[in-house]
Amino acid sequence: MSNDLIINKENSILKITFNRPERRNALSHDMLNDFYHELIKAENDSSIRAVVLTGAGNAFCAGGDLKDMAERDNEEETIQEKTNNLRRMMETSRILHEMPIPTIAVLPGAAAGAGLSIALACDLRIASENAKITTAFAKAGFPGDFGGTFFLTHIIGTAKARELYYLSSVLTANEAKELGIINRVASDENLESVANEVIEQIATGPSTAYRYMKHNMNLAEKGDLNASLDSEALYQTLCRDTEDHQNAAKSFVAKEKPVFTGR
Repeated sequence: MSNDLIINKENSILKITFNRPERRNALSHDMLNDFYHELIKAENDSSIRAVVLTGAGNAFCAGGDLKDMAERDNEEETIQEKTNNLRRMMETSRILHEMPIPTIAVLPGAAAGAGLSIALACDLRIASENAKITTAFAKAGFPGDFGGTFFLTHIIGTAKARELYYLSSVLTANEAKELGIINRVASDENLESVANEVIEQIATGPSTAYRYMKHNMNLAEKGDLNASLDSEALYQTLCRDTEDHQNAAKSFVAKEKPVFTGR
């Protein structure tokens, strides 16, 4: 694995750091390939209770590395081959969105283009007040990738999503929070502590219930009420027999803080 990606697993939390600060953590081919394989492993690791994405230095991710794209452009490849290669890399967004583990993007700075798309694929986003948020694709003559159009439309609605894509508007973290794109905003000095508080709460929470919650939320995006009711009924019933629920019920009666083990 290249040094463009830093992987750290501690206390059931997997932290993945985009590590190209000199390029504002722009996504190189090697970085994306490593990122894809790390997410595949995480998706199947039952010991992980939270996945955290962040960027080294003062940026989250500036999107695709246009210089890297130009250097790797192979005219001998067909349009279909190039499309297939990109589509494989874009699986990272699907995995983040669908993996049965809460995913959290911590933005110490700019999230643009595919970098924003990847952040939007996560369940939660926590940003520094100095972070800038932009789709950026139109400025590069691109329509967008990594699921950004899907995620942004579901998060803020189609009219505003189209505006942000067509105009490539640059939002402050607080403006993005007002739209619902960002969940929490913190000062540069407090970003780590604010993020860690959220991460710790999730990592020590009822992981089985979180897994079912995420499934229900993703199902709700499809807009089928009956399917959502069926899913909620099933998973609510299954959770009644978990140790986490039973311990939580006892703790509620005893007015104590429950301890969740994921069983």
